Amino acid sequence: MKAAIESLASIEQEASKGIEGASTLHELDQVRVRYLGRKGSLTGILRSLASMPAEERRSVGKEANRLKALLGQRIEERTRQITEEMARRVEGQAAQLDVTLPGRKTWLGHKHPLSQGLQEIVDVFLRMGFSIAVGPDVEWDYYNFEALNMPADHPARDMWSTFFITDTMLLRTHTSPVQIRVMEREKPPIRIITPGRCYRVDLDASHAPNLHQIEGLYVDRDVSLGDLKGTLELFAAAVYGDDVKSRFVPSYFPFTEPSAEMYISCTICGGTGCRVCHSGWVEILGCGMVDPAVFEAVGYDAEEWTGFAFGMGVERVLMLKHRIDDIRLFYENDVRFLRQF
Repeated sequence: MKAAIESLASIEQEASKGIEGASTLHELDQVRVRYLGRKGSLTGILRSLASMPAEERRSVGKEANRLKALLGQRIEERTRQITEEMARRVEGQAAQLDVTLPGRKTWLGHKHPLSQGLQEIVDVFLRMGFSIAVGPDVEWDYYNFEALNMPADHPARDMWSTFFITDTMLLRTHTSPVQIRVMEREKPPIRIITPGRCYRVDLDASHAPNLHQIEGLYVDRDVSLGDLKGTLELFAAAVYGDDVKSRFVPSYFPFTEPSAEMYISCTICGGTGCRVCHSGWVEILGCGMVDPAVFEAVGYDAEEWTGFAFGMGVERVLMLKHRIDDIRLFYENDVRFLRQF
């Protein structure tokens, strides 16, 4: 019994000190839980009364119940004191508040210009019947190069400044690997666009190490260059307006044959010639008919199926549309630039 009484005296001393030292309602509630909660030290003594002898139970029980009531009263009183102190502080702060001052404007965010432009381009092709396909940013060398008619010793690999992770793994340099993955698991006809991030070791006014591309693939019977030309001219008119002119210049890409680059009339001078375009024309994307070697890599019969592919940089499309002269503006988070969109 003596040990139980001493324990109660210790609890009273510690709990009283904790109650007086509590400066917030949260701290006060922690004190309550520590001593009067379900697993509190005083609650534990009360629950142990049933196992004590009758005489000891009477004495210890009387003291424990007295202490429980006392602590409850002190907690209630300290709660009132803290609440009053908080109210006085709030009144003091309110007295210093000048309600005649104008309110602070809350700035509302919006989609980044790259997100807006990406969605605009995607919507154009969705209206033409294309569907969206996506793939991993970390890619195998096979899908990024080999299946696209670029074996390990092919000089065309130098066209892409590649971030290699291992000898066979890399950060994709274009979204063309997604086209290979789709063709491996699906049979024609296929009509897809593959928007996504790409990565290259580049950084200047017109190149960035992280860029966004949208590539397209259409595979079916009797697909022709005329289909490719009509699709891309419709895209250019939808993005730049009906007045834009376009032309196709022969080029080289290892995964298309024949290949071409699409030029549009300069959006700044209207095709008359300026310091940006020099000739009145600016290159906007690459395209061509899918090379039979690519069909062979995915198990398609090149005698039965034909197709076209194209690829464009979202940043480049937007730079020409909005007359932006430095690609780095998209990534510097300058509010003065972003507000314009």
